[in-house]
Order: sequence, then structure tokens, then C-alpha cells
Amino acid sequence: MTTMTEASVREFKMPDVGEGLTEAEILKWYVQPGDTVTDGQVVCEVETAKAAVELPIPYDGVVRELRFPEGTTVDVGTSIIAVDVSGGAAPAETPAEAAPEAPATEEKPAARTPVLVGYGVSTSATKRRPRKGAEIPAQETVQAAVTAVQAELNGHAAAPAVVEQRPLAKPPVRKLAKDLGVDLATVTPSGPDGVITREDVHAAAAPAQAAAPVAPAVPVAPSAPSATYDTSRETRIPVKGVRKATAAAMVGSAFTAPHVTEFVTVDVTRTMKLVEELKQDKDMAGLRVNPLLLIAKALLVAIKRNPDVNASWDEAAQEIVLKHYVNLGIAAATPRGLIVPNIKDAHAKTLPQLAQSLGELVATAREGKTSPAAMQGGTVTITNVGVFGIDTGTPILNPGESAILAVGAIKLQPWVHKGKVKPRQVTTLALSFDHRLVDGELGSKVLADVAAVLEQPKRLITWG
Repeated sequence: MTTMTEASVREFKMPDVGEGLTEAEILKWYVQPGDTVTDGQVVCEVETAKAAVELPIPYDGVVRELRFPEGTTVDVGTSIIAVDVSGGAAPAETPAEAAPEAPATEEKPAARTPVLVGYGVSTSATKRRPRKGAEIPAQETVQAAVTAVQAELNGHAAAPAVVEQRPLAKPPVRKLAKDLGVDLATVTPSGPDGVITREDVHAAAAPAQAAAPVAPAVPVAPSAPSATYDTSRETRIPVKGVRKATAAAMVGSAFTAPHVTEFVTVDVTRTMKLVEELKQDKDMAGLRVNPLLLIAKALLVAIKRNPDVNASWDEAAQEIVLKHYVNLGIAAATPRGLIVPNIKDAHAKTLPQLAQSLGELVATAREGKTSPAAMQGGTVTITNVGVFGIDTGTPILNPGESAILAVGAIKLQPWVHKGKVKPRQVTTLALSFDHRLVDGELGSKVLADVAAVLEQPKRLITWG
């Protein structure tokens, strides 16, 4: 039977699909052992802390083994699928007459590591393991030989050199071992290439914990919530993926940036009439035209008139970074949680271009196909809570941004118009901003400009 160490078997490892993320959960496998795959074929879907991403295989062959079942969280750099490429386009990197002592599972050069376009792969994940397994022991052996020669020249018998190799484990696993008081040198690895996994550490910690003396008079508090809760009355949902990342980001933002929120209620009757007119405009044919489109354009005009609001705070350098571009974030509710993809260089787009970008952004988010790159680099965000019938809110800043505009529900209300009380389309806007960057005057000017454009849309021509 062919073994996994043969040169014809290629190991596809979990790539870094989110610029520095350390793990991803396998949501769904699209192939099974025995299936034939081709270069570029999507084999699985994974969820990171930022988005769900489909992973393509980078070579042809036959699936030999799926390393992990669906629902498993896997560290970046860990093999997730083995493919036999002997019948396909297998790269001839290992000649048949190669020296037998060379390990067949030796890592391929970094240039051949599977790369997803726009994401990149951490080179340290592909180079670190071979250094630990080959180069470092060789250096220690040389040092031991030098020590032995020096001892012989001094007239002493050289003691047998003991070369101690550092156990292979990822940083999160090392931290777990430290927290549990486990010496990694005593742990038997079960991962690929002799890597110690979390399960190995827990297995090593279990006997030690069982053998630890416990005073009978002192009750031991459970380290985790009891799993015997009434499932008919409670449901527990693991916090992971997008929801976990969102929670961490919101806590960090709320307790880092001093938030200030201002409100304005505005008559948007003319804006609503313009929306209906644009729907009939031939230049907007086939495009998504709604109030959010004109609100986004109004915010872009306000930023153009008040550019200092489009900035970020660099804590490490103690600098304010003014952005000469606007990547406009649009908060979107999805089954996996709230995400904020952004329209790149929204400031440079015409109204039809902005409508097209907005439509694509919303459609992609609803399908759960938003890429990590689409959620990075935002400068200002809009959150439309009005679609849920809410009048307004006090939104929390997206990390790294200086302002976020909340749009409330547009309702028919009595309003004083030209000296008479009339039914008008009215909404409430709320602008939250980082008070380190934006003072009350600047924040008020931005919010007032947005309101003025929505009240008199013709200002889009004179101001925009």
C-alpha cells in the first residue's frame, strides 16, 4: 500500500488567508478521498476571524486523505488534505536516484507554497519547521564536536555529547503547555512532522492533574461551565469566527477611542423624490438605486468639505494619519455576524460607479463570500439601522477609523415646511467619532453637511 511519505503525495497546508491570522475552521469539504482534483479547483470552504473563504488546490491529482473533518479549527501551516499527484502534473523535484537518507516529507521551497490571490502566505510558516528539524541540530553537533576536540587537547576525555532538540510546537500550543505546567520535552507529538498539538498537551497534562494531591476538605471548583445544563431551556453557541473577531474589535474600540455621538433630524423628502427620479434615469439602468446610495454620496461630499475627519490615530508613533482617499465601509448583517466591507476609493467614483460598487458589496456579503481584503483598510463607515425600523443609534467605531454614520428609519412625520405643518419624509442621523481626532466643531460640521445635502440634494452638484 502506498504510504503518505512517498514523493507522489503532496500535502496542501492551511494558508494564511487573512494577513496574520493563525487559524481557520473547516466549514465544508467539496471533495472526498478518491476524487480527482485539478489545479485551481475549490476543495473546501474555511472560516477565519474575518470571513468565509474558498480554498483552491494548487495541483492535479487524486485525493488520498482529508486530514480533518468539517467543524475542526486548524492552525495555519498545518496539512489539511493529501493528494496523490503521481497520475497528474507532479513536479519532478526529487530524482529517483536521490539519497535515501533525505526525508521524503521535506518541506518544498517557499515559492511552491499554495498562495491565494490577494492574501499571501507567511513565509515563516514554511521555513521555520525545516530549520528546527535539520539546521539547528547540525549546528549543535558541530559545536559538540568542537568541544570534544578542545577537551582532548587539554588532556581530558570528552564526555558524550548530548544534542538536545527543541520540541516542535506552535506559539499557542507553547502557551497552553506553560499554563498547564507541561514540559514539552516530555510530550509525545502526534502532529505532522513531529509537531506537538493541543491534544498532545492536554493528554500529557491529564495524568499529572490526576496524580496531584487534593486536600479532601477543600472543594475543587470546576474549571469550565458544567455541560449538564437543561438543553430544553438553554442553547450554548461557541463564540468563534467572524462573531468572535467582531466582539474583540468592538471591545477594543470602545475602550480605546473616546467616543462622542451627535444627532440631527432632517427632512429628506427631496432626497426620496430624487431616488425615484434616478430609478428612471437611463444612466442608472440596471443599478441598485436607494436612499443609502445618496446618503453615501452625501457623506463623501461632507468629507471632501471637511477632510480632517478622514483620519486615524497611530498610537505607537503618536501621530494623526490623514487619509487622502476614502474607503467607505458599509456595515452588513450576515448569518455569520456583522461584517464591514468597504468600497475602495469611493471618493473618486461617479454616482453610477458608486451604485454599482454598493450593489456588488451588498450581494457578496449576503452570499457570505466577502473576502478578507474587502474588509481591510476602511476609513469611514455607514451603518443603516433604519432597515430594521430603528430611529437611530450610537454606533461604535470600526477599529482604525475616526467616524461612523448611523442612518435611522425614514418615516412620514408632521414637519414645519415653508411655515406650515405638512407630512414630510424625515430621518435621524447619528455620527460617532473619535474625540482624539475629531473635536466637536469638526464633527458638527460633517454631520450638518450630510444633513444639508439630504435636505437639498442639488447641493451634490454645487458642493460635489
